[in-house]
This record gives sequence, C-alpha cells and structure tokens, in this order.
Amino acid sequence: MPVLARPQIYHITHIDNMARILADGGLYSDRAIAERGGPPVAIGMSRIKERRLTLPVKCHDGEFVCDYVPFYFCPRSVMLYLMHKGNHPDLVYRGGQGPIVHLEADLEEVVAWASASKRRWAFTLSNAGAHYTEFRSSLPDLKDINWTAVSAVDWQAREVKEGKQAEFLVHEWFPVSLVKRIGVASNAIKERVAQAFKPAVSPPIVVKPDWYY
Repeated sequence: MPVLARPQIYHITHIDNMARILADGGLYSDRAIAERGGPPVAIGMSRIKERRLTLPVKCHDGEFVCDYVPFYFCPRSVMLYLMHKGNHPDLVYRGGQGPIVHLEADLEEVVAWASASKRRWAFTLSNAGAHYTEFRSSLPDLKDINWTAVSAVDWQAREVKEGKQAEFLVHEWFPVSLVKRIGVASNAIKERVAQAFKPAVSPPIVVKPDWYY
C-alpha cells in the first residue's frame, strides 16, 4: 500500500490530562512530564516507559525515545486495545478506553512547523519501545512504513501488529495549536473536552466510535 495522500498522526491521552495539556499549551515528552511530577493519569505501560528512557533515537545522536512526544499513524491503536481489555500485567491504568481522547494532527503541517522552529522529529517502522525498531527522519522514507498494517482492523498477525505500531516522534514539546480534530468515544467525553477548552476555542470534537473497540 503506498503512502497515504495526507497522513494524519494521533496522540492518545486520558480526558483528565486535558486541563494540564491546555494550560501548558501543548504536549511534553515523557521525560519532561516525569520531571514535572507525572501526568494526572498515566496510561502507558510501565516496563515500556522505562525502556524508552534508554532506547536511542538512532537517527538523532544522543537522544532517547522518552525525549520525544509520541504519536501513532492511526486511531484505534494496539495500545488502545490493551487499555480496553485492561488485563495486561504491565498496564497500571484500568479505566478502559472510554475516557481516552485522540488528538489528531496533520503530518505535513507538523513537519512544516518543526522545520520552521528547528525542532527535531523522527518516525519508526514499529513500536518505538522495541530494541529492534528502525528510525527514519526524512519524509520520502514514509514509503518504508507498512501502511497496509497501519490501516488494518485485524492486526493479530505479528507482521501486521508490528507495522500498526509505527510512531511519529516530536522532540520535547508539541503545541496544541496543531491539533486539527479531537476524537472521543462518547458525548459525555465530548462535553468534558469542550469544557476543558473554555474559554479558548477548541478544534472540532467528534464522537468517533470507529476509533474505538
């Protein structure tokens, strides 16, 4: 499958984190969040978070995965499924997928902003928390992503599961102004997101059942 005509990227977070994200004006890297005392609600997997502290971003010398804000290339990620099931031993969060919010941004706009602000970015061909993952930092290399896997609904096959977990990474901080749309699971969460934005104007907030399990 060729590169999508206009790829979008997706960051997932808990609704209870939105007030701090908006107060900060954006998303911080995991390392920066930890240095600031951690998020109100942590949704990642503890063992993978620890591993990302020392996993190098191989296309940017001296930097580690935890120094970057992570995004997926699709909604309805493998990670969201693990939160939905809630039975993985490394997952501290047990609140289900309902309160999870998708922040969607346009890849080309993000790269243009990063280039203008001299902020580094990269992407991976699989989970950035794996020792074997491959890194890229050039838009033409988007062709190396397994876009069929990224778009797959059934990702049980190992190769598909690996490809679906490809990540886009932005160094240290990502401005909320680049969020073009917010996808949620229910009208109740939609209202909570809208309230978090007030009095600021929010991007479109849409209930997207197909982004959830």
